[in-house]
Amino acid sequence: MNNTESSQGNFQITITSPEVFNMAPTTAPDPNASILIIGAGTWGCSTALHLARRGYKNVIILDPYELPSPISAGNDVNKIIEEGSSTSESDDSLSETLRRLATNGWLHDPVFAPHYHNTGYAICAHTPEGLEQLTKHEKIHDNPDFEIIDTPEQFRALMPKGVLTGDFPNWKGGFKKTGAGWVFARGALMSAYHEAKRLGVKFITGPQGDVKTLLVENGDVIGAETADGTRHRASTTILAAGAQAPSLLDVKDQLRPTAWTLAHIKMSKEECALYKDLPVLFNLESGFFMEPDAENGELKICDEHPGYCNWSTNTSGQKINIPFAKHQIPKEAESRVREFLSHTMPQLAERPFSFARICWCADTPDRNFLIDRHPEFRSLVLAIGGSGHGFMHITSVGGFIADAMEGCLDEKLKEAFRWRPETAVGRDWGDVQDRMGGPNKVMDFADVMEWTDIK
Repeated sequence: MNNTESSQGNFQITITSPEVFNMAPTTAPDPNASILIIGAGTWGCSTALHLARRGYKNVIILDPYELPSPISAGNDVNKIIEEGSSTSESDDSLSETLRRLATNGWLHDPVFAPHYHNTGYAICAHTPEGLEQLTKHEKIHDNPDFEIIDTPEQFRALMPKGVLTGDFPNWKGGFKKTGAGWVFARGALMSAYHEAKRLGVKFITGPQGDVKTLLVENGDVIGAETADGTRHRASTTILAAGAQAPSLLDVKDQLRPTAWTLAHIKMSKEECALYKDLPVLFNLESGFFMEPDAENGELKICDEHPGYCNWSTNTSGQKINIPFAKHQIPKEAESRVREFLSHTMPQLAERPFSFARICWCADTPDRNFLIDRHPEFRSLVLAIGGSGHGFMHITSVGGFIADAMEGCLDEKLKEAFRWRPETAVGRDWGDVQDRMGGPNKVMDFADVMEWTDIK
């Protein structure tokens, strides 16, 4: 067999045969079909779980890290959740459809339901541009589920006395008492992992699971090769590698790896008790927080902004954006977190951080998911493009991916999630995609002069 290594742009494949022809595989479910999933993060674990529940018996999932992966966005103490309405069938928008499907899992699936906390949430802004965005997307003035809050006293009254003590300068928004809240993200991720494993999915992690290249034979992807030289062959390969996907496949500029920043503050036992069962407070221009995690007693705060990229130029002169792991954040992000605290909980504004990290996702041009068979490699299913809202759908996204593999994905979802390189032609890599905060632009880690030094 003629083995030829081919590197194209910032992706790599291994050609194991020079012949090129495409033959679409059958989509009829075969429980004994070999399925290889690349990536054991949020979407990889969700896919493994859904496939195992459908009776597939030969599923292997590869990841370079033990679970929970330190670079997975799902390896986090909490994420914001807003339920879809089971009664709003008249709203057939894509976003509402997806919320309804995800909500069913958060409320009724025993794997996920224990990790959902229906505490309510307040969403707000503090500039004319932010308030316009809030009205446009959340429609808080037209939604009877929201109570309007527009004074510092009303904001402080959302939580027990002593929690919110700030002056909330120019803050206005809405409070949704129920039907929203937060989930214990790491708990939900690991719950999916354990259940998939119990149902027979094989997880291979560490160097043995570190995929370095896709294997291509006869014009189709037939598996992947890992760092230890093992070639894993499968009848179907599912790429669920998140922000790392462009390093394995030319996605035609449909993905932009984008990172966000977060920090933790250690809380006392008394503070944890006071802060328990709080609603989420989210200012779409400055940041958000929710109650301290039960494991370590740490309060997580995220500063809100359009994200960071990590641009550089490769040896061919191409502009590339390479994700990396780091358990520190830029000092400018620390300043934004502390400013958010000074406006909301000034008693915590100068407290040292106990933890911080950057967290990667991958944005499509329209922020819709990319879940489809590859148009050339017909045995390759794409499960990428979380676009900053992928975790909420851990309950259901694996079902979409399984449907795409089987050829039975709902037509509306199929259209929205299709392979669509035409949307990325001449892509504006600095597009904020309706996100706000910080300097109101996509930032570059190459411009960061100083990082935190949390021990």
